[in-house]
Amino acid sequence: MMIALKAATPQLPRTTAVADHVVAVDETDSTNALAAQMIGDGSLTLPDHQDGELAVAVVAADRQTAGRGRNGHKWVSQPGRCSTMSYAVRIPRAIATDESVNGWLQMIAGLVTLDALNGMIEEYGAAPNQPDCSLELKWPNDVFCHGLKLGGLLSELVIPPSSGTGTDADADDDVVIVFGVGLNLALGACRLPTPQSTSLQLHVTGLPPFGEMRDAVAERQVEGFRERLVKFIADPKGQAESLREEVKAVCWARGRQVEAHFTDGTTLTGEAIGLNEDASLILRTQDGTDHTVRTADVGVL
Repeated sequence: MMIALKAATPQLPRTTAVADHVVAVDETDSTNALAAQMIGDGSLTLPDHQDGELAVAVVAADRQTAGRGRNGHKWVSQPGRCSTMSYAVRIPRAIATDESVNGWLQMIAGLVTLDALNGMIEEYGAAPNQPDCSLELKWPNDVFCHGLKLGGLLSELVIPPSSGTGTDADADDDVVIVFGVGLNLALGACRLPTPQSTSLQLHVTGLPPFGEMRDAVAERQVEGFRERLVKFIADPKGQAESLREEVKAVCWARGRQVEAHFTDGTTLTGEAIGLNEDASLILRTQDGTDHTVRTADVGVL
């Protein structure tokens, strides 16, 4: 019989020291939903983006009762074992809504997450227990380890109260992007939600206790979002090219036969051969035709 774990408010001293604002609760329906609600009612505010500076707010919960993945998929998390965090940042509306570059925001979230996990592992002197247990990104929104899902990412645009909407919106306004990051850090094999899931502790030895691990990863994510997004805002097109090279190096799908399930119910099977300049995926079908697969159109890869 599996014992139910009680949720407790996350203790995040390292994250609090580097973030502009931290909200930590024992339980909520979704940290992304809570962040959006607090931004909407004005209880969570972020200063306007300034050149070279970026504020990052964190919303954390030990348990989510209605965690969400992309396209309404459910994200299952367990208190004391899974990290469920949302990171809110203000960026120019013109970048957030520009389809030629905004796909890289999701890729940045993935790279920030890999950097944070790998940095934590290195800090504590931990090490993979098998040579093929490096962390990768499964385009567009999953963290993979050993071919299994260790975490998921969900980015959502939120209009703060001070910004206009519709025809009143100013292209120079800032909007808020909320990046939800769910990570299985300390789940035992018997607690994995699906056969396709995994947990960091199953592949890495020498990790610190869960609470310490969660805080160390979140601290690095705050710093990573701030650093990477400042550079991206300053030069989206230039950063896109360097990001493409980074993502290619850690892209699990690249060179594999994958099946894209589109939001309209259709599917497409082909070899993932690379990324386009707008962060869309190139799938080559058996007849040699290259197809562009965009993040907004794909439910599951």
